Amino acid sequence: MEKVNNKKKLAGIPAPVIDYRKVRIHNLGITEFRHLKLLLFWPVFGLLFQYVEKFYQVDYYYPIYSAFDDKIPFCEIFVFPYVFWFLYLLGMHTYTLLYEPVLFRKMMKFIMITYTITIIIYFLFPNCQELRPTVFERENALTRFMEGYYAFDTNTNVCPSLHVIGSLAVMFAGFHSRRLKGSVWKVSFLVTAVLISISTVFLKQYSILDIFAALPVCILGYCFSFLLQNRTEEDF
Repeated sequence: MEKVNNKKKLAGIPAPVIDYRKVRIHNLGITEFRHLKLLLFWPVFGLLFQYVEKFYQVDYYYPIYSAFDDKIPFCEIFVFPYVFWFLYLLGMHTYTLLYEPVLFRKMMKFIMITYTITIIIYFLFPNCQELRPTVFERENALTRFMEGYYAFDTNTNVCPSLHVIGSLAVMFAGFHSRRLKGSVWKVSFLVTAVLISISTVFLKQYSILDIFAALPVCILGYCFSFLLQNRTEEDF
């Protein structure tokens, strides 16, 4: 009977939903809830990112620039996919945490690998971009939003792009989901990741080199998190 159940799970039948109402600090070490500890990565990363952005003493930031960047016009309509990145990442975290904890572990391992590599690069190779327009050709709500966003977000530590890495984290998780298996879902994840990635250059938040720099980091993270960790629900 156990073999039959295993085959069913491998065929795509989702595992029972975890009852998070039973979560207590003292039982985070048990198998059912131990994946929640992976969320501790986010505050640790946030503190490191704030440190490298605001307190780490840097004598010189290396400008990231390609001549192709000059051929890409500023286009404020890409505010929508750029801002959607935050909901995109949060949404997949929430979904996998509630319904596919094994997938949540894989996605978090991808993020932990790629974001750690990225923060190390920021420390060892301080970089920036100098592509932001000083004057907008059009005056509207979206350009005013970007003006405020520029004032809030620095132009340093951009290569590789965390926006691209985060988008691909969600896309890979979507591709490996047991519940979201249809081709429509896969195309949606792909198109969304592409739109978010190209929005970074159309809003002059990143150089196109920052996108290409993110790709090998993502490939490495994908190999160690999704390909080499192709486990079943029982392994969790």
